[in-house]
Amino acid sequence: MQTCARILTLLLSCGLAVGAVADDGIDFMRVWDDEILGPYKHPAAITELDNGDLYITYYGGTGEYEDDAVVWGTRLPAGEDEWTFPEILADTPFLSEGNGIPWQAPDGLLWLFYVQRYGETWSEARVKAKISEDYGETWSDSTMVAFEKGSMARGRPIVLEDGSYLLPLYHETGHDRMEVGPDTTSFFLRHDPETREWTQSNHVYSRQGNLQAEPAVIEGEHIVAYARRGGDYDPVDDGWMVRMESFDGGRTWNHGEETTLPNPNSAVSFIRLDSGNHLLVYNDSMNRRTPLVAALSTDGDESYAYKITIADGDNTFAYPMAIQAEDGAIHVVYTTDSRETIMVASFSEEYLLEHPLDEPLVPLR
Repeated sequence: MQTCARILTLLLSCGLAVGAVADDGIDFMRVWDDEILGPYKHPAAITELDNGDLYITYYGGTGEYEDDAVVWGTRLPAGEDEWTFPEILADTPFLSEGNGIPWQAPDGLLWLFYVQRYGETWSEARVKAKISEDYGETWSDSTMVAFEKGSMARGRPIVLEDGSYLLPLYHETGHDRMEVGPDTTSFFLRHDPETREWTQSNHVYSRQGNLQAEPAVIEGEHIVAYARRGGDYDPVDDGWMVRMESFDGGRTWNHGEETTLPNPNSAVSFIRLDSGNHLLVYNDSMNRRTPLVAALSTDGDESYAYKITIADGDNTFAYPMAIQAEDGAIHVVYTTDSRETIMVASFSEEYLLEHPLDEPLVPLR
């Protein structure tokens, strides 16, 4: 876990606050907090570039719906021990940006997907993108990826068996800042890197609505995605994570099914690891964005027999995004302290395998 060691060195050298280390198995670092570039930093997204840099983007300003919100980027260069000062990646006059997602494609192009809001709520947003040919040092002009108002991005693309890219998007409805409409749906765009064409899947409906899906390949063209449920933020006893499946490489999807896993109307992260196992990171609560846990499936998403708690307490630990670095280390970025602070937790798959559950979690009802 060379990257984990680099992060721990950074923490010690910079004197940044370190969270509890669980059995010496999880390393924590505070990336940026409210002392840097305003009080709002949310939601953070992370990727590893093929030059070894770790790269984080987020949108920030004075608040979620303020027009000064822009997309920022910061990196931990390979072999160095300090994150670069955040720089603006997307800033449109008189409009607010949101949800920046960095992702480097197999051809070396670094993509930045992000959201631009054209009205009072996210129901009036569209998805745009930029590309970089020099690891994010410079960026292209923006291009529109999803034209329909209410289109949003949150998850990273994945590469499919035929070399296409699958980008998860969602269509948010309701025109309400405190409630996600029940007809909010997930959908997916397949990108052909040769023709540069985007092809859209069907929309995935579910009882309360679903959004911010994260897909992972199970085997071949069989793909599963887990998503946040819709609704409001009042206490409920029926708030469940939503699961959806595709058997044709993401071209078509089944109806969104409610799982046995709780969801407090908050984002989840789902990835396939190099081992072929699957990692699911989520808030293990129906009504609070705490605790933040990571669960591991070794049987193709049939069950989750291993589980650790990343963060817990009287705070929120939300909007996780997980990646596995080239050296095998798992990094989970999330925001806390009322969306003022970006944190990264790093651990190994081996550490997860040391924490079996008495009874495996079975997501299907």
